[in-house]
Amino acid sequence: MRSVVYAGDPDPLQDFCVALDESKAGFVNGNFCKNPLLVTADDFFYSGLRNAGNTSNPVGSLVTLAFVAKLPGLNTLGITIVRIDFAPNGLNAPHSHPRAAEVLTCLEGTLYAGFIGTNPQYRLFAKILHEGDVFVFPRGLVHFQLNLGKTKACAMAALSSQNPGIITIANTIFGSNPPVPTEVLTKAFQVDKWVIDHIEKQFKSENNYDEL
Repeated sequence: MRSVVYAGDPDPLQDFCVALDESKAGFVNGNFCKNPLLVTADDFFYSGLRNAGNTSNPVGSLVTLAFVAKLPGLNTLGITIVRIDFAPNGLNAPHSHPRAAEVLTCLEGTLYAGFIGTNPQYRLFAKILHEGDVFVFPRGLVHFQLNLGKTKACAMAALSSQNPGIITIANTIFGSNPPVPTEVLTKAFQVDKWVIDHIEKQFKSENNYDEL
């Protein structure tokens, strides 16, 4: 005898569930709902993506997020919006989102965007994007964007979770707290200890995400 079980995120049971900060009430997978009678249009509005981000950082990019913590009306809707600004030759470094796929649209400039498949082939799928071009990054796969131009660039992206999670590869490996043991990294990367020590110094509290 065989049985089949299907699982997925439950559909909302009301028109909306605006996020409510009730951290003392307990922990839930998501956010508590605000009383619908107290909800206003401001709960569904966020102006933080209208201005370009400050790209004065080592990688030359800034990711500004509109997720549930900033836009409470997103709660239970399964979506996050981000703006990515690039300085000339700026990079949104290789990273992944464990809980979301991503659709990116190039709004300004020329971007080289790509993602890498899993073991054993590790195939690179990449395209050069011009204004109006769209590229998709599958859920959980490592991806990146590089500004190929000598002027600034900008992109907008939608992710399929209200809290997609962000794992920036270099920061995760070389900037973890506490640090990953050096003997693990020297063996994994097949380099000497001094190389690991030098790289780790570059990733102490560095990131290109705005107000995580």
